[in-house]
Formats: sequence, C-alpha cells, structure tokens
Amino acid sequence: QVQLVESGGGLAHIGGSLELSCTTSGVVLDYYPIGWFRQAPGKEREWVSCISSGDGDTNYVDSVKGRFTISRDKAKNSAFLKMTSLKPEDTATYYCAARKRYTVGESCRRTGDAYEIWGQGTQVTVAS
Repeated sequence: QVQLVESGGGLAHIGGSLELSCTTSGVVLDYYPIGWFRQAPGKEREWVSCISSGDGDTNYVDSVKGRFTISRDKAKNSAFLKMTSLKPEDTATYYCAARKRYTVGESCRRTGDAYEIWGQGTQVTVAS
C-alpha cells in the first residue's frame, strides 16, 4: 500500500514560516497531481493548494494566496508547501495527497475525493 509521508509541521509564531514536505518511496511523485489539505479541530477538511503533474499549474485557496507556495522536487521525489506570514487560523493538521487517476494536462483538483493516496498528516500550530 503506497502512502505519503508529511513532515515539517510544528509550532510557529504569528507571521512566521514553515515548510511542509511530502514524500514517498512507493511511486514517482512527479507524475501525479498533488494536493494539500488541512483540517482544524471541529472543522471540515479544507483544500489548500494543488499542483498538476510535472511542472504544471498551481492553485490556492483564497485565504492562503500570496502566503503559501506549492512546489515539487523531482530529484527528492517530494512535494512541498512553503507557508509564510502564518496566522492563527492556519492552525490545522495538514495532509498531502496524490491523484493517481489523472488525465495528462488536466488542472489540479480541489476536492479530496479526487485523490487516492494520502499521508497521515502533520500538525501546524500558529500562536503568538
């Protein structure tokens, strides 16, 4: 069973930065569209960002535009979510996900049900 592994979460101050990583040893991650999602306690899972396969397009939820950057590194078989200007409302467990059944050239998806491979999550806490 292929699984993704997130890392890089932790405690950050308001206005601080963190970079989340998502990696796996089971598949070549560069082939797949990647999504980042988050879930805060008592709230629904929320799509945060996605990147299409290869060096494709990227998308962000409005609340993180200009603050978060999604990327991938083929050599490291990893995807990343660079988070800057962190706010308390960014506090959540962050998950990366890969979409296996994609069509070449499609835009990356914003819903969790479009992704088949998930990680276990990494906690991000933003406090003063």
